[in-house]
Amino acid sequence: MADSSTVIGLHREEERHPELLHHFAEAGQQRDAASLGMWVFLATEVMFFGGMFCAYLVYRHWYFGDFGAASKSIDATLGAANTAVLICSSLTVVLAVWAAQTARRALLIGMLSLTMLFGLAFLGIKGYEYYQKFEEHHVPGPSFSFDHVPLPGHPGEYANPRHAQIYFSLYFLMTGIHALHMIVGLGIFTWLLVMACKGRFTPEYHTPVEIGGLYWHFVDIIWIYLFPLLYLIDRHP
Repeated sequence: MADSSTVIGLHREEERHPELLHHFAEAGQQRDAASLGMWVFLATEVMFFGGMFCAYLVYRHWYFGDFGAASKSIDATLGAANTAVLICSSLTVVLAVWAAQTARRALLIGMLSLTMLFGLAFLGIKGYEYYQKFEEHHVPGPSFSFDHVPLPGHPGEYANPRHAQIYFSLYFLMTGIHALHMIVGLGIFTWLLVMACKGRFTPEYHTPVEIGGLYWHFVDIIWIYLFPLLYLIDRHP
């Protein structure tokens, strides 16, 4: 005859959620561990982007006029459109998390799909910007051209092409790595959408949606810094 501890152990095993990993005692513990892991990862991402931001700010201080002239060649309207797209995507992510918490499966699927649509729109606009820079020969390399471009606020003076090329190198590096993070985010949300369609997320278990949303918000915040730094230098008349 089984003793009471064995019966209790079997009962607890029956109560375990199917998504609860064996090395966690309860869903809350698993969620906290996942959140901590994501925050640690995002801390490394902050250091990664922080290095590029520091390099950009140093060169911007040294060659402010040249950076301003190079920035004026970028379409700020497209940058603003991408900013609006990402802000809307952050809203849909919040609604997706809320839908998962409240067992609104149809809303969850819809918000995840909208988030992916916004992400694709962002990449499409960014691709068009890259195409414009390629056509204007503003891509750093042998074909780079930035001659006789006036310095903002300095009549009769022209931007130094070498300094402008540094700006465009940083522009493509920073926005390109950001776009790569967006592509990774789309992959994450594709998996979340598939799992949501299968009904895997419930009010008791929706940690992946929260963690995926946290990553997406981080990518959005990075762009909120990139937009004014790259697009709005010396834009006043």
